[in-house]
Amino acid sequence: MDNKELLQIAMEQSAEDMGCAAEDFLKRENVLVPLRLGAGARKYLKEPIVASFVSYGNNVVAAAAGEAAEIAAEYLRQGPFYRLFETPRIHWLGGRLAELDAGICFMAEYFLPDVGAPRPAPRGLDLRILEQPELRGLYRPEWSNALCKERRQLDVLAAGAYDGGRLVGLAGCSADCDRMWQIGVDVLPAYRRQGIASALTAALAAEILRRGRVPFYCCAWSNIPSARNAIRSGFRPAWVEMTVKPRAVIEEMNRI
Repeated sequence: MDNKELLQIAMEQSAEDMGCAAEDFLKRENVLVPLRLGAGARKYLKEPIVASFVSYGNNVVAAAAGEAAEIAAEYLRQGPFYRLFETPRIHWLGGRLAELDAGICFMAEYFLPDVGAPRPAPRGLDLRILEQPELRGLYRPEWSNALCKERRQLDVLAAGAYDGGRLVGLAGCSADCDRMWQIGVDVLPAYRRQGIASALTAALAAEILRRGRVPFYCCAWSNIPSARNAIRSGFRPAWVEMTVKPRAVIEEMNRI
């Protein structure tokens, strides 16, 4: 697959996650559709969702449910699109959403691999590709970004870095949807800042591509180390998302 194909698959997945058409992300004008999670939506997307805002760098596509649709429509008229993800506009949106007892819950940036980018190599460590059965004993706190014990059935593949037989770094991928697998990575504190995370991420991405799937990488906009790892691993920014949920859901998350 080339970069164009990877991007097309990502847009098709976002369309499935929202209820729009993949072509909507290429339009110059902003687009509003009724929110609908498709049968093939990413498995970690959970109702209730009040609204979702996504941009691939051309416009903003919004999917909204119920009364939130009117607020989303007014919000989209405050473009250009890149202004809609800036703090002043987000404050306006948050204030209006409060009328519905809802709020902005998630904001994240997503990355896709650049198939032509150089891939970093591990330095003096043994790097191994691990199949799903080999992951069973690895659901421990130090690998909580690479693997998810609550959705372990989705953890299908990993890349491990070993120092003298000891696992010191792990990148895992979750089959969050049929065609796209999401990568997460952890490195033990004593082994950080040695290029291990980027080597693991790049190796796992290459293996995912070899198996005919699209690797993707996500981090919060404030997570600079994670974003840097994505870039070093040969990934490039592809799209951004902002998700609105009921206030009760957000408050429950803050209690955990």
